[in-house]
Amino acid sequence: MRRGNRRLSLWRFLLALVLLAGVGAGSMYGNQWLKAARVAAAHQPWFAAYVDVTATPTFAFEQMGASGGSHDAVLSFIVSSPSSACTPTWGAAYTLAQANGSLDLDRRIARLRQQGGHVAISFGGLDNQELAVGCTDPDQLLAAYRSVVDQYHIDTIDLDLEKTGLTDQAAAARRATAIAKLQAERRAQGKNLAVWVTLPVDPQGLTEDGTNAVSQLLGKGVDLAGVNVMTMDYGASLGSQSMLDGSQSALAQTARQLSILYQRAGTHLSDATIWSKLGATPMIGQNDDTNEIFTLDDAKSFNQFARSHKLSRMSMWSANRDITCGSNYVDTKVVSNSCSGVKQGNQTYAATLGAGFGGNLSQSAGVVTTAEPAATQTPDNPATSPYQIWSPSGAYLEGTKVVWHHNVYQAKWWTEGDTPDNPVLQSWQTPWTLVGPVLPGEKPIPQPTLAPGTYPNWTGTTAYNTGDRVLFNGVPYQAKWWNQGQSPAAASSNADASPWTPLTQAQINALTTSSK
Repeated sequence: MRRGNRRLSLWRFLLALVLLAGVGAGSMYGNQWLKAARVAAAHQPWFAAYVDVTATPTFAFEQMGASGGSHDAVLSFIVSSPSSACTPTWGAAYTLAQANGSLDLDRRIARLRQQGGHVAISFGGLDNQELAVGCTDPDQLLAAYRSVVDQYHIDTIDLDLEKTGLTDQAAAARRATAIAKLQAERRAQGKNLAVWVTLPVDPQGLTEDGTNAVSQLLGKGVDLAGVNVMTMDYGASLGSQSMLDGSQSALAQTARQLSILYQRAGTHLSDATIWSKLGATPMIGQNDDTNEIFTLDDAKSFNQFARSHKLSRMSMWSANRDITCGSNYVDTKVVSNSCSGVKQGNQTYAATLGAGFGGNLSQSAGVVTTAEPAATQTPDNPATSPYQIWSPSGAYLEGTKVVWHHNVYQAKWWTEGDTPDNPVLQSWQTPWTLVGPVLPGEKPIPQPTLAPGTYPNWTGTTAYNTGDRVLFNGVPYQAKWWNQGQSPAAASSNADASPWTPLTQAQINALTTSSK
């Protein structure tokens, strides 16, 4: 992320005690029930803004929540010392001891905790060097991470991976090994350590570097509390989408990718559990890209989307910026580290994004990820499906909608034999877009089809001119240039070289409408 200077409810608890008393303290059933209740409590959603600890002016995070908002904070960023790669520092400017003296950091954290707040520490960020990049000694790297956890007595850490911290595969392996050992150490001591990984994202989901990072962590045995995506700074990938639409798409795609990554790691998780392992962090107000502004209205709608999908975490970059810029700040298109660049009035992004996220960030620290049984897959029923059931032998035009495993998919281009829910990590690897589930009570929607004889069947002996249309295996094609003896079948394997292009579903719809 950009930086400047660079519960268990009471009735459930009582019921658990009653059950335990009734069947004995050593009862397996009682222990399992209580564990399940604790896990359910731990999935209460929480909000915590990032705080840039070393930014000027200094932000008084110890006073957060004084007006009734969230007390929790994700303090950022711990990085390597410029002179000693295995020495953790705050923003490459203060060692842990120096931050205690110059910033009074330890005392301020203690003050926040006095008021009921919780703290997580974030490693990495956009600027400076994440510890694992330069610290190549495994023991020293583990000691560096451990020293931060011990210094601040935290149970939640955040790995903000960007630039080299994201792309350096050797560093990724070192980091994953060290974090897995640290987490195992803590659990052996009866302590908890929740590990969140924060990654850049675009409307198509995590990049390949991002999915590799998650795969590395899972492969080394890190029990991830979740994946937090930076819904910001999309650049050209946003296209014509709004910031809100792009951010919602990014979350949906990341959920799909995360499910596949866990499946590949040998752990099946339900859709609900996957969504509970997601967090989102928008950059409030003016983003680094001058054309991107995340408004308060965006924040309100994004909060509703996140709550409806039961995300566990919501954050923002950053608490330092959650205020209207003063009148002397001339160009709000130039991103400030201490104001949002938009007129907020008496509203705050923290209150808007955090609405309904009433838990605290420590709640996920004791949750252990366990595999869940895969749901029994019942066949799709044509009588209750709005669109045709996908068939491996079917040819589908661009824009065609099908039903597969009780979900609706839409073809992005002509496709044949490509399974709609094929577990690919990147969206460009599949010709299908997941639209959403088949809804209760749906019935088949009549689909436009071409009447027999609308176009002649293709033959290899006929010469075709530009614009001529034919049917090939029931699919309509149009000639791009004069050709003879060149089968439309080649259009699916080499679209640029083929003289034929299949009509889209939209074109067929227009044809059938005009013929009525």
